[in-house]
Amino acid sequence: MTGASQLALMGPLPTADFESEAELLAACRRREIAAFEQLYRTHSPRLKSIAYHTAGNRQDAEDAVQETFLKAYRGIDGFTGASAIGTWLCRICINACYDVVRKRQLEAERSQPPEQPPAPPLALRAQLDQALRRIDSRRRTVFLLFAVEGMKHSEIAAILEIPEGTSKAWLFEAKRELQRVLTEKRP
Repeated sequence: MTGASQLALMGPLPTADFESEAELLAACRRREIAAFEQLYRTHSPRLKSIAYHTAGNRQDAEDAVQETFLKAYRGIDGFTGASAIGTWLCRICINACYDVVRKRQLEAERSQPPEQPPAPPLALRAQLDQALRRIDSRRRTVFLLFAVEGMKHSEIAAILEIPEGTSKAWLFEAKRELQRVLTEKRP
């Protein structure tokens, strides 16, 4: 038995702290389980937060994070090191979230009756979540990474593979869209 299934069946291993990212990356490429455990311990809290805010619920977020680490395990040899490993993992996680959200939307569209009665008034948090879902996904991602995760535009630009100025513009547009959505009158 090899690969990811071997990871699932093995119990906890002694921890090995790798001193540098290059050392950790080399150990991951050698498929050392302790290296992947450290990678998970180091990066999973931020990835779970990003996934939760991108996917919108805990179950989808957990699915996306699990998928992120499976893809990282399978694709570690393809990681060139042009960015930090955390940046690479964030990019994988965001893509996994988009995949999960698309899958859920397709499932909902297939099972949804043609007409829905108007939704009852929502609490402020629910209104904000609903408003975030109504804005463009790229702008929403930049907004969440900046406002919720506290990332800098340079980090966001690296994760999304866009120019830093585009990150700033999308944040501005996201705020403007959110303001419009939150202040529009409902019938």
